[in-house]
Amino acid sequence: MTTLGTPLSPHATKVMLLGSGELGKEVLIALQRLGVETIAVDRYDNAPGQQVSHHARTITMSDPAQLKALIEAERPHLVVPEIEAIATPMLEELEAAGVVRVIPTARAARLTMDREGIRVLAAETLGLPTSPYKFCNSLDELQAAIDAGIGYPCIVKPVMSSSGKGQSKIDGPADVQKAWDTAMAGGRVSHGRVIVEGFIDFDYEITQLTVRALGAEGQIETHFCDPIGHVQVSGDYVESWQPHPMHPAALEKSRQIAKAVTDNLGGQGLFGVELFVKGEQVWFSEVSPRPHDTGLVTLCTQHQSEFELHARAILGLPVDTSLRNPGASAVIYGGVDAVGIVFDGVEEALRVPGTDLRLFGKPESFAKRRMGVALARAGDVEAARVNATLAASKVRPRQV
Repeated sequence: MTTLGTPLSPHATKVMLLGSGELGKEVLIALQRLGVETIAVDRYDNAPGQQVSHHARTITMSDPAQLKALIEAERPHLVVPEIEAIATPMLEELEAAGVVRVIPTARAARLTMDREGIRVLAAETLGLPTSPYKFCNSLDELQAAIDAGIGYPCIVKPVMSSSGKGQSKIDGPADVQKAWDTAMAGGRVSHGRVIVEGFIDFDYEITQLTVRALGAEGQIETHFCDPIGHVQVSGDYVESWQPHPMHPAALEKSRQIAKAVTDNLGGQGLFGVELFVKGEQVWFSEVSPRPHDTGLVTLCTQHQSEFELHARAILGLPVDTSLRNPGASAVIYGGVDAVGIVFDGVEEALRVPGTDLRLFGKPESFAKRRMGVALARAGDVEAARVNATLAASKVRPRQV
């Protein structure tokens, strides 16, 4: 039985989020609706999640000493990693000592914080189908890996990054140096190591949101959301929709792969499993043990969004992954490099039928920084995509 306390009381149920961007912000809101006391941690002040939490803390989360000191001072019941750049060995140490429970587990946080750990697990331990790949520590190693069999075209990514940062496609020898430089500049931490992947000629890619939650008898049950289709540019999501139509055999394989990976990672919570699909063939790409950016669409499509599902699952509560209606999301970029921008066109955007907006409240804008998202529900995915894109286009961020 789950017992929840009252915030700001001696019996409060306390949850700490490590990373408090737009996804963390929605998780914090979902937790607060269930009466949880929340602690939002980020590397900079006034991050989106810090604006809605009970407590805001700013530290360098990749610094083991800072991370340990904060967790020992706050004593949360749960620590929920929401980004990759965290001192995960320290989380493992604190979890092993019984100081805190990490979501889904400290091991899962460590394995998924970089692409190497999770790719080795998926391809070599679990034997799941993936693209051919090599890890490289230098430009020369990258070129050698391509020449030795990866071939062109191929994709290069830092082993540790998020939202497509540092990712690029190599079409030929002339692109290799630039791809290496892009990866070095885009990594989450200073880490001169990349993964180069052979290109898969897929029809589409999906996110299979997968939830590990407690059943009525206290056992772990795996639940699946309807597949989410998405468009990425340079590895960064710009549009998503749900449900994405799939051949039944491909859907079954997708869920088998997602279950194999999440069963191994263990714990409770929501996972975003990325997959490539061609006909009935499915390849594993990546997994995040937390809500996924493409899953923002669930704010307008599901009875319980991915954020509500994550909050409920980590607290040991029942979950409902059912679809309410088709819908789509489209990203709103900052367009300018400035602090404290304003948004014009919000009224026009919300006049598009069936739409909603999330403006994240990030204190600083960059030209390609995700500053908001337009959501649209409709009778079918195609109409929802049109309306979400239209609504997003009407929101115009600008410098004051």
